[in-house]
Amino acid sequence: MVQSKATTAREYLASLPADRRTMVEAVRKVINKNIGKGFKEGIQYGMLGWFVPHSIYPDGYHCDAKQPVPFVSVASQKNNISIYLFCLYIDPKRVDSFVKAWQATGKKLDMGKSCVRVKKLEDMPLEVIGDALKGFTVEKFLAQYTAGIPASGKKPAAKKTAKKTTTKKTTKKTTKKTTTKKTTTKIAAKKTTKKTAKKKTKKTA
Repeated sequence: MVQSKATTAREYLASLPADRRTMVEAVRKVINKNIGKGFKEGIQYGMLGWFVPHSIYPDGYHCDAKQPVPFVSVASQKNNISIYLFCLYIDPKRVDSFVKAWQATGKKLDMGKSCVRVKKLEDMPLEVIGDALKGFTVEKFLAQYTAGIPASGKKPAAKKTAKKTTTKKTTKKTTKKTTTKKTTTKIAAKKTTKKTAKKKTKKTA
């Protein structure tokens, strides 16, 4: 991934070659037109991004609390423009709708889990990208996001089970050793008693 050292959207755009700048500006315009209130534009992970600021969600991104929760990002890469639709990634139904809408335009879709890669401006159905962002309020987005965050501070059940099983095995081994020792002691005691009895019998005789 190509990361920019720009600190503002203006600096980021100014650092791009003319053709890439045109593409990114077109996507940026559509995003700003359709994105809900409360999201903030800036630079995140060296890309042009829109996110939930810490002033609204102090906990930040669960992968890195220092970062605000990402919503959508746009980056000029070596061979293409990448659009990271994190907002779709957390909602599988929206992903399906997005894919169908894009394919319905007849344009080729090159998409990973949440990243769309485009080489030319004419390859982007901008209206589909805009529609994908509609209906998202900060509150609704955060509700979906927080619902999908993995529970922290809890040990997997498998590990607990394994620990219990190990404890049981150890207990069984200890019990077995103790039983063996007791049995050996009893046998030795019996032998000693028999020997003593024989000695007494010989002396008496």
